[in-house]
Amino acid sequence: MTASTAAKIISRPEAGRWVRGIQAEGKKVVFTNGCFDLLHVGHVQYLEEARSLGDALIVAVNTDDSVRRLSKGSGRPVNPEADRARVLAALACVDRVVLFPEDTPREIIAELQPDVLVKGGDYRLEEIVGRETVLARGGRVKVIPFVPGYSTTALLARIREKSRT
Repeated sequence: MTASTAAKIISRPEAGRWVRGIQAEGKKVVFTNGCFDLLHVGHVQYLEEARSLGDALIVAVNTDDSVRRLSKGSGRPVNPEADRARVLAALACVDRVVLFPEDTPREIIAELQPDVLVKGGDYRLEEIVGRETVLARGGRVKVIPFVPGYSTTALLARIREKSRT
């Protein structure tokens, strides 16, 4: 019997201990963050590529209040934070998931001190929050290009269009 992937969702203090434990083994921890509201193939491909950049991947997920403050659009998030975290935790490429309530990941990146920081293709390197923290300790910052044609906003638009017909 397989253990529940819900166990991969951890608190911030647990996340810090987990990252330090992985790094103590001489392994590299990759960090990324986002809303991950409606998971689509673009997200999956992005997360698989992020995971390939190190030995373990931790995904920080914006809380519902944080998503609302980010102006993602009316009715967002569609899925509550616990559901978004649980779906991400079920992916084989994701080792741990942690929620964060801030508008940016600056604080959690400073707390976790990952070895690799990854963001999606809508960011330029110099715009990535937390890059200074990761680079200062000899880590890497990587921008992974978007998979063309995939975004949560586009997916929601298609759903709305189909529901009108």
